Amino acid sequence: MFSTPRVRHRSTTSTAAPSASSSPASSAAPSPAGSPAVAADDVVALSHPNSGAASPADHPVSTPLNGVGTVGALFNDDGDGDHFCTASVISSPHGNLLVTAAHCIHGGRDGGYRSDLAFVPGYHDGVRPYGTWSITAAFVDPQWADSSDPDLDVGFLTVAPRQGRQIADVVGANRLLTSQGFANIVTVVGYPAEQETPIACTNHTVMHSPSQLRFDCAGYSGGTSGGPWLANYDPQTGTGDVIGVIGGYEKGGDTDDVSYTAYFDAAVQQLYAQAR
Repeated sequence: MFSTPRVRHRSTTSTAAPSASSSPASSAAPSPAGSPAVAADDVVALSHPNSGAASPADHPVSTPLNGVGTVGALFNDDGDGDHFCTASVISSPHGNLLVTAAHCIHGGRDGGYRSDLAFVPGYHDGVRPYGTWSITAAFVDPQWADSSDPDLDVGFLTVAPRQGRQIADVVGANRLLTSQGFANIVTVVGYPAEQETPIACTNHTVMHSPSQLRFDCAGYSGGTSGGPWLANYDPQTGTGDVIGVIGGYEKGGDTDDVSYTAYFDAAVQQLYAQAR
């Protein structure tokens, strides 16, 4: 076990060490065998990303939502505990894949994979409109597992079917995009640990460093880690294109009005290819 300090976007619960059959990163247990190559319609990369010239608005404030089907809360104790992080459904061949922050599912250096997670899409006010979905496998980059590299603070989860259906068939799915540059307009959705409804905010992204993006909006306190940065978000369908997740620098940010994401590049695409 390792305990997590009260850093803003961190879980406030302890994280279990991996089981004897688990190993860091690419050999997450259980790991699907024979993962196919990334399909062009699953992950999209731009050959000429934007340079990041846009400036964010002056500190907008997030607003509560009644839930978005493709975004949900991660709970501990197999769904019977508290929610502590956020994840979202992304398109994949099997329709069973989530993306979140690596620090939500693996302790990084000297840590291991959590083993007691469950995903509740669309959660709000104690209501679980699509039920509780069991996690079957977790994936982080080896460099996150070895050194807690903030530039690789991205992770993937697979979920078991529920009542014979895959999660993407029930709630829909977002696309995962890589190499989208630093200047984007995104809607960020997350679940503050102290609230029972998700929040959302739309603003520009800017470059924080060559490997990190920044997003300014108030309200993203602990529990919002892993929340998707959705470009081209359609509020009617609740879907968009995931170009980042709250995490990375300062595990997503030390204050609730500035958030970060690791830049989604070839390393994220490679990890997706393994997880899918």
